[in-house]
Amino acid sequence: MSGAPTRPTSAWSAETAAKSLKSMTGYAQAERVEHGFSMRVSVRSVNHRFLDLHVRLPEGFEPLEPQIRKIIRERVRRGHLDVTLRYEPAGPAALAINERVAAAYVEAVNGLRKKFGIVAEPDLLSVLRLPGVMGLPSTPLDQEPAKLEDTLAACLEEALDKLDRMRGHEGDALRQEMLRRLAHITDLAARVDPLAERARPAFAKRLETRLQELLAETQLDPVRITQEAAIAAERSDVSEELTRLASHVRQFESVLTTASDAGKKLDFLLQEMQREANTLLSKTPGHEGEGIEITTLGLEIKSEIEKLREQVQNVE
Repeated sequence: MSGAPTRPTSAWSAETAAKSLKSMTGYAQAERVEHGFSMRVSVRSVNHRFLDLHVRLPEGFEPLEPQIRKIIRERVRRGHLDVTLRYEPAGPAALAINERVAAAYVEAVNGLRKKFGIVAEPDLLSVLRLPGVMGLPSTPLDQEPAKLEDTLAACLEEALDKLDRMRGHEGDALRQEMLRRLAHITDLAARVDPLAERARPAFAKRLETRLQELLAETQLDPVRITQEAAIAAERSDVSEELTRLASHVRQFESVLTTASDAGKKLDFLLQEMQREANTLLSKTPGHEGEGIEITTLGLEIKSEIEKLREQVQNVE
């Protein structure tokens, strides 16, 4: 662009963005009709790991692309964006008549009239249809670049404002759904805790009985067998996993309600939550009684985490 146009005051602000969880899915368009032309900017956004911009411009508008990308990068952090600019001249600007070519045709026609004694006057519409008389207007950037750039900046900002609002509405819906899933995970973990407390001594007792059966022919101290069974049972303690899982859930909730550019942070927390769920399942004692219940609850926790992961993929 030839200069830095003054951009209009926008409803969007850094403060608004910091408080808003945004989806990466949305569509918006804005249109301006002024200075003898109409301009329409449309923006379509879908999820993507990074900011992936695709800009479609009419022929002759290529010099505007760097400024378009700059404006968008100030407003959008992640997502695949298709940005399309449509331009149409209006009124007299929509017509481009090559007067020199038209005059040459008229002069040639008049010369033929005189030579052959033709009385009829040249037909203006017929002249306009002749090759080279009517053509496309010159590139608008060659005429009034400042007006064109100002209009484009205003139109693009308006479209991005609308896109922000739509993505914000989608983000609010995602937040509410994810908060419900987090509450469910918290409830499931709370049900695991008393089961695990009961499972440890029961597991130690079963293990002691089994060891005594296997080592009945050997001369081992029964107290030592009881101690080893208790140690093995203690290793199945999942209280640390439940504590860390609860901590990750609280951090997840905090990011949902306070952070901008939340997608990558939430994805990292989900990896940590998944790790705790896997460890919980691997340490679950026994295949009966409390062990089966813990396994069932642990698998349900993993399922909720996977559903959260699917939703987080669409968060900016």
